[in-house]
Amino acid sequence: MEQDTRQAEKHIVERLEAATAALEKTLNWLEERQGELSGEVERISATVEQSRREAELAEKLAAVECELGEVKAASTQNALSPLRRTLPAATSEMLAKHGIGDGPVDVRSLDAALSGLSLEQRIAVKTQLLRAGAVA
Repeated sequence: MEQDTRQAEKHIVERLEAATAALEKTLNWLEERQGELSGEVERISATVEQSRREAELAEKLAAVECELGEVKAASTQNALSPLRRTLPAATSEMLAKHGIGDGPVDVRSLDAALSGLSLEQRIAVKTQLLRAGAVA
């Protein structure tokens, strides 16, 4: 009887050891699987965050493009109608003496009118006319 009890106990211990080994194997497998799953969650999370970041950047890009368009339009407008629309009195008088009026100035007639001036003075007068939008 005692031997039967010992064999039953031995059999129970063997079954417990086998169950423990199976549980350890299952636990290791679950830990590995959890690591894989958390990696997938991190990748999914990073993808979602990247999509949000892309949307933010797209909004900023659209705003900058709109602002750039406004700046270009303003610079084109300023180029067409500069701030200074008048010429200094001395320049106007000198041009009037040579028959050049308030309208657009022909470059050939301007060069003829400025022939008596030094190079620096000719450049200054032409710059003033460009600012005023008078050179054709």
